[in-house]
Amino acid sequence: MEIRISKTTQPKVKPPEAELGFGKYFTDHLFACDYVEGRGWGDARIEPYAPMQLDPAAGVLHYGQAMFEGSKAFRGVDGRVRLFRPEAHARRMIAGAPRLCMPTPPEALMVEAVRALVKVELDWVPRSEGTSLYLRPTLVATEGFLGVRPSREYRYFVIASPAGNYFGGKGLKSVRIWVETQDVRAPRGGLGSTKAGANYAASLKSAQDAKKRGFDQVLWLDGKDHEYVEEVGTMNVCFLLGSTLVTPPLSDSILAGVTRDSVLTLARDQGLTVEERPISLKELRGAQQSGELKEIFGTGTAAVISPVGELAFAGESLVINGGKPGPVAEQLYTAVCDIQRGLKPDPYGWMQLVD
Repeated sequence: MEIRISKTTQPKVKPPEAELGFGKYFTDHLFACDYVEGRGWGDARIEPYAPMQLDPAAGVLHYGQAMFEGSKAFRGVDGRVRLFRPEAHARRMIAGAPRLCMPTPPEALMVEAVRALVKVELDWVPRSEGTSLYLRPTLVATEGFLGVRPSREYRYFVIASPAGNYFGGKGLKSVRIWVETQDVRAPRGGLGSTKAGANYAASLKSAQDAKKRGFDQVLWLDGKDHEYVEEVGTMNVCFLLGSTLVTPPLSDSILAGVTRDSVLTLARDQGLTVEERPISLKELRGAQQSGELKEIFGTGTAAVISPVGELAFAGESLVINGGKPGPVAEQLYTAVCDIQRGLKPDPYGWMQLVD
């Protein structure tokens, strides 16, 4: 499908890279295309970034048909811009959309949309270490109607945001985590394996409560018995038990993280034993007492790796590695970032050249 391009006549002033943060600024343009039942996808375009007009009865506003992705473009040490695994993010949206009764554009169009937008916004891709251009493909129901059924009209759009180091400054910083034993992010049989907006709405209250207690995020447990670990904050989670890296197996309540897959691939290739299996809070307590629990870290697009320095719950506190990032987390973080920045070879074909 041909992508029509209309460039802005009023470009924004770009912020200093030292002040980028995460999700604070947006580029000059966005990509959009629209779906009508019976006609399919059409009108693929890149146009100036601006508010979108929606019917007040649009399905996304009343019945929550909304999902999104998050990927990144990086400026390598050679000055050229590359996308990190865009096809994997497209496939994940394609796999998750049927759970919300939503159609998606073809994979090729989704990847080309991201590539075309980044190519228009090349000057927005920052250069400093730890920075990137964050990309947010989004799918929403746009038909105006009232009645509990899937929408017959949708919009797929991509916006871009220059992002600084997620932790601020350089390197990794450990976070303090509250174990949530009451609320549930996503039950089995629900929307947990899709990047549905509803999953994030369901997480807000517990995250807010954790911050009131002085913690950074929450560790989510299974929705039935509150016994087995699922995710940490909005990230997949890994545990280093002795010399074995353990992570919960994917299920319909756990998101199949692209960064998770990348980290596990690198871990195996670096000689670590990796196990994808259920792990309970009871096992973690025992491993901490025996000294076997060496590290905990989350994996996700925004932060890549987020080390956990403390888990707290019901009057207990498990301090991991003295509250500091561990060597395995640092090693894997460096390995991913080196590939993304072109500092090391990319034997996996994860990076796709834009310019």
